[in-house]
Amino acid sequence: MPASLLFAPLELRSVRLPNRVVISPMCQYSATDGLAGDWHFAHLAKFAIGGAGLIFTEASAVEADGRITHGDLGIWRDEHVAPLQRIAAFVKSQGAIPAIQLAHAGRKASMQRPWFGNGPLDATDLQRGDVAWPIVGPGDNPIGPGWLTPHALTRPEMQRITQSFVDAAGRADRAGFEIVEIHGAHGYLLHSFLSPLTNPRIDEYGGSLENRMRLPLEVVTAVRAKWPAAKPLFVRVSAIDDIEGGWSIDDSIAFATELKRLGVDVVDCSSGGALGSATAAAKPLTPRVPGFQLPFAEAIRARAHIATMAVGLILDAHQAEAALQAGQADLIAVGREALYDPNWALHAARALGDDPRFEMWPEQYGWWLTRRQPLLDRERRG
Repeated sequence: MPASLLFAPLELRSVRLPNRVVISPMCQYSATDGLAGDWHFAHLAKFAIGGAGLIFTEASAVEADGRITHGDLGIWRDEHVAPLQRIAAFVKSQGAIPAIQLAHAGRKASMQRPWFGNGPLDATDLQRGDVAWPIVGPGDNPIGPGWLTPHALTRPEMQRITQSFVDAAGRADRAGFEIVEIHGAHGYLLHSFLSPLTNPRIDEYGGSLENRMRLPLEVVTAVRAKWPAAKPLFVRVSAIDDIEGGWSIDDSIAFATELKRLGVDVVDCSSGGALGSATAAAKPLTPRVPGFQLPFAEAIRARAHIATMAVGLILDAHQAEAALQAGQADLIAVGREALYDPNWALHAARALGDDPRFEMWPEQYGWWLTRRQPLLDRERRG
């Protein structure tokens, strides 16, 4: 057994994670009509080869109009299942657990891919064939000047979107995913209902905390009923809006308490994004330092009595292990660090002393590396 907690297995319902390293959902904006292609396969396969225990796809839209950009991955049609099935099967073949994040972008839909500006679609995008589509939200308040004005959802439309999440969960199961995560963060549809900064409604879906939680909890209830009882369900939250007067950690704890009651297994603790980018906020109240979101995961874990996943500038093995040892989280998600080093998990195991003989590496690599090591040792000894 490994000495570290980071490489100790974790059982969630009937799913056994081989370790606590998670590859966070990271949008690639490279799909055509929502279909996963060779890029998505290669992107996720390298993390399975690289030793991560749980690997998430990027946010996968439950409706075509729920995409952030034209390049978003989708799971709104049966045709999306087969290419995702190929990815899930390969991840499993490497001993890792495949997972998928289900999302609806809401009022942050129909925008540019980041390398084209990360703003509203314009004439240049139209020349590329990226035509804007109507967007929806809790109200008709846009993100800001120059952005599309959303249509305020009606009750029947909310029921339709809830059913789209349910149908997407069914497709995820058929594709072979073992874990589903509902995206309730970063200013996308469900978060926009939760946050008082973005939800102007005066009906039963706005105003009080209970009312603002109503649609996200309806979606969770419906997905949990569809998703197999033996498989875990995660929910990603923005633990705080990081803006004065916004969604707070106390709100997240109340929300997480309800999520646990409804059968959610893990709360994925991110932050921000209500009024702009979650990863490049202009003036965040919380300094962006290594592990800056760990206190949110710790508070939700302790006060809502639910397992949490920490994410956000977790850079190395010792930092990740210290967070687990301190009880700040149950799982450690890495994103951009894994892009920089797809073998982050395997290197972490070496750094923590859990894999001195390359036994965690795929045999196609480990066999060679065991023969390389004595040469390196001799070189160091001089």
